[in-house]
Amino acid sequence: MEFIEQNMPEPGKTVLVGMSGGVDSTLTALSLKKNGCNVIGVTMSLWDGSIPEVKAKNPDKKIKEACYGPGEEENIEECEKFCKENGIEYHVVDVHSEYKEKVLEYFKKEYRSGRTPNPCIMCNRNIKFGAMLDAVEKLGIKYDYFCTGHYAKIVRPKEGLYGTDKRPFMIAGATDVSKDQTYFLYRIPSTTLEKVRFPLATKLKSEVFELAREANLEAAAREESQDFVGEEYFDLLFADKPSVPGDIIDLDGHILGRHKGIEHYTVGQRKGLGIAMKYPVYVHSIDAKNNVVVLAPNDALNSSGLIADDFVWPAEVEPNEKIKALVKIRLASKPVPCTVEKYIPSEDDTFAYNGTAWKITFDESQRAVAPGQSAVLYNDGVIIGGGVIARTIK
Repeated sequence: MEFIEQNMPEPGKTVLVGMSGGVDSTLTALSLKKNGCNVIGVTMSLWDGSIPEVKAKNPDKKIKEACYGPGEEENIEECEKFCKENGIEYHVVDVHSEYKEKVLEYFKKEYRSGRTPNPCIMCNRNIKFGAMLDAVEKLGIKYDYFCTGHYAKIVRPKEGLYGTDKRPFMIAGATDVSKDQTYFLYRIPSTTLEKVRFPLATKLKSEVFELAREANLEAAAREESQDFVGEEYFDLLFADKPSVPGDIIDLDGHILGRHKGIEHYTVGQRKGLGIAMKYPVYVHSIDAKNNVVVLAPNDALNSSGLIADDFVWPAEVEPNEKIKALVKIRLASKPVPCTVEKYIPSEDDTFAYNGTAWKITFDESQRAVAPGQSAVLYNDGVIIGGGVIARTIK
């Protein structure tokens, strides 16, 4: 399959830039301005103060910056200052209620169901490329393109997908593979991607910092945000309900100890289990129905495949037959060869799938496949679809 990379915004076009105060989005706005575009900056306000602000236990240690937290006001001030200095129109839109419903509540519900969610994926789909753009539209702001500082590309196939005439806008990997963020973006609809561009697509992160320093951008001295919420806030997020302790067992059902609540565990986890064994053990699976955490040796964590549901396809065009692809089962994993086919549940499969389920069989077994994470499919570096892992095939 061949793809055509889409052009960047032309001089004179009006470009909306999603800004966080970080070096990537700030340089994106500046470069578009210098290229002759009419740039409008926008920042989404997520923090509502409903969770108490946490102070670092060690006064010499700074709490790691996150997307969701009280540092938001400082980020907005920095964005506002930058835009004023560079003659850029700037707006802040309040989407905290949508963020709470679509990201925070989803995050808690998934963990309490024994799954491992990826909140950044849902934030991009529902908030950054969803609620924020809806809020901008309500303000009456018109624009030709929407740009962010993500490391990715927008492409279109040369020919229609799977025998159709549809050539949707799709997401491809950026030049800097070490900063690849396509995994987080796979759920964004093709209709939204039509106006989206990523100006950092061909740049290395080192180049971005160099250009930012040359432009004397204050953002060049900032640390990058790493998590959607700092680890210091994890327990506070789950403070709305008491944790329910339960048994930690092995694959044979022998009780090894007690867990402090299943929301504190993920598949593949080794640290913090509080279990002393003669050999290394890891979280093999989490049984939310019976409130147990199952441990096993490393070899027992391998899976031959998975079943994923809640699937999305570019322009909603599904493959009409079994296909070969590469799949990423988590952000940090490398894409691996697999076979993808529609899954028809057997009579003894009573799992409640969300929409059509798809079976993904690995060419070689993979370790610690975690329900709740996303399985994202690639062809020639381009995302061709993806879904949420419902269960594994051991």
